[in-house]
Amino acid sequence: MAEIQLPKDFLLGAATSSYQIEGGWNESGKGLSIWDTFSHTPGKIYNNENGDIACDHYNRYKEDVTIMKELNLKGYRFSISWPRIFPKGRGEVNETGARFYDNLINELVSAGIEPCVTLYHWDLPQALSDEGGWVNRRIINDFVEYARFCFKRYGDRVKKWATFNEAYIVAHLGYEIGRFAPGITDPRKASQVSHHINLAHAMAVASFREIKAAGEIGIVHCMSPVHNMDRTESGAQKARYMDGIWNRWYSDPTLLGIYPEDIMNNKKNQGTAPEIMPGDMDIIKHNRCDFLGINYYFRFRVYDNGPDKPFDWSECVNCKEVPGAKISEMGWEVYPEGLYELVKRIDSDYGKIPLYIMENGIALKDDKYLSDGSIDDDERISYIKSHLESCLKSINDGVNLRGYYYWSLMDNFEWASGYSKKFGLVKIDHKTLERSVKKSGKWYGEFIKGHLKSV
Repeated sequence: MAEIQLPKDFLLGAATSSYQIEGGWNESGKGLSIWDTFSHTPGKIYNNENGDIACDHYNRYKEDVTIMKELNLKGYRFSISWPRIFPKGRGEVNETGARFYDNLINELVSAGIEPCVTLYHWDLPQALSDEGGWVNRRIINDFVEYARFCFKRYGDRVKKWATFNEAYIVAHLGYEIGRFAPGITDPRKASQVSHHINLAHAMAVASFREIKAAGEIGIVHCMSPVHNMDRTESGAQKARYMDGIWNRWYSDPTLLGIYPEDIMNNKKNQGTAPEIMPGDMDIIKHNRCDFLGINYYFRFRVYDNGPDKPFDWSECVNCKEVPGAKISEMGWEVYPEGLYELVKRIDSDYGKIPLYIMENGIALKDDKYLSDGSIDDDERISYIKSHLESCLKSINDGVNLRGYYYWSLMDNFEWASGYSKKFGLVKIDHKTLERSVKKSGKWYGEFIKGHLKSV
């Protein structure tokens, strides 16, 4: 009997992304991605690690789907590697790469696991990056053609699609501060990237409708509640700004078809506002998606560094410890109440659009072992339980929340952190590539099984 009585049709699954698990970086005609290039650049990744092999999912996908079935997953969210299908980003199709996703999807369907496909989880074809990447407006049509190919090729089996994962991370970490690929540091370009992604998303949704694809299509944003910790007027203004650049700059275009006026004015004053062509906002406004995916990991705590001081992340945001708080290996505060707060706010501000928690997870040291050699990670179990409780609370309060995907199915390449951060339900020995289910994975599998029996 499940401890948390979620609705019968509530989808419980797990998530991954292509570059983080696939490996096969130069196999069978795949083109280079910006993460291939970036991770091969000395000093960019912890311990100079890379995703060349990662979890070798490209060669071991059948084994991994078998594990998913053993965990009773009802849904699996994964991303497609754009350069595996279009090595140059456009033009000739790499049939071997395209067939890999046919095979993976077929395995999932045969196992009774619903595939949820993300079209863009950051591994842009290097050939398109060489032309300016997301700064170059031409990439919008390239993305739409890639998306259209995927809709037609896999749409008979895939009924849940997400266009982009975390546009904020793409723009801010990739083009503004350069911590992620492609490693550019230009705030003006970052704003332009955010607009081009919003437009590419809307045009992909339009294409999805045009070809009358079955199923539903959405986008995935990383979102967090923002708390004014000092409860001052100046702190409130800074919290509003933080909420604007992290949440509203992306959710407002997706769900309202507009950019938040306060953040746009701020960008204009800074000289970093994007160039918006005539007709762009009409396209964004009139191609609303079917659902919003949310990646939730933490809240932002904003402190007042003085009414006359400008906003400064290091002085204002998460700059003080929270007594008694659990902090993950990523340095993130565990705050399950924030999931409830966030989805309630979205439901209130944007109407009852269907919502999915597309990522939610915790990185732990995973250095405790049971007698059978598996990882003893009770903290991860507590984390999942507490966030599922927040899901249930929000549903009981009328939020249209339809599913939860734990991040991540397996330990993987955690971007700039390399293999040092472990989120998985399944341990991957990156020397032998042996898979072993952690205590949390076994618990989650039993929870799903019990949930299905009890509802």
